[in-house]
Amino acid sequence: MRIVRWVLGIVLVGGLAVVAGEFALWRMEPRSNTTRKTFDVILVLGTPSKMDGTPSPEQRERVLEGVREWKKGVAPRLVMSGGAAHNGWVEGESMKTFAVQQGVPADDVLVEGQAKDTIQNVWYTVEMMKANGWHSAEVVSNWYHLPRAERILAHFPIEWRTDAAEWPPEYTFSDKWTRDWREVQSCLFLRMHGFKPSKFISK
Repeated sequence: MRIVRWVLGIVLVGGLAVVAGEFALWRMEPRSNTTRKTFDVILVLGTPSKMDGTPSPEQRERVLEGVREWKKGVAPRLVMSGGAAHNGWVEGESMKTFAVQQGVPADDVLVEGQAKDTIQNVWYTVEMMKANGWHSAEVVSNWYHLPRAERILAHFPIEWRTDAAEWPPEYTFSDKWTRDWREVQSCLFLRMHGFKPSKFISK
């Protein structure tokens, strides 16, 4: 019995060490590749709307942070990126509607409405930027999502930095932990397997 407890203790300690290591790597992604303070666009990464098309808590906080940055003069325009990935609502359109309700002129909010995941958010937005001669972006998302976005952004030829939205105040510790752990696993997968953007893009 003592040997069993000893083995279980080793397994437990080893498992905790692995989890701690994964969390450490998750937070080690670079936050930017530039020292610039202003950008061509503020890119707000999509997340699902509610089933009635109104902002979900995370979508709301992402848009509010993007609007705050726009009002501070970080960039002259916002890009809301996200297609109808999880329900019938195009995330970018829902996000634009909410941004306009916060006082941003509609002409200053562009919609990228094709993306179904974070890789496509960046891919399609960079294509939009190229078409307009824009080369830099501040990228807004929830804190837990940014390490994955940062790993993806490192593959694209633009200047960028990330900016974290607030946690939705209604979220519990369990809500936050669940999202953190999911993103730790997503980043680990990208570190281990990498990605070829062309595999993820609909032509």
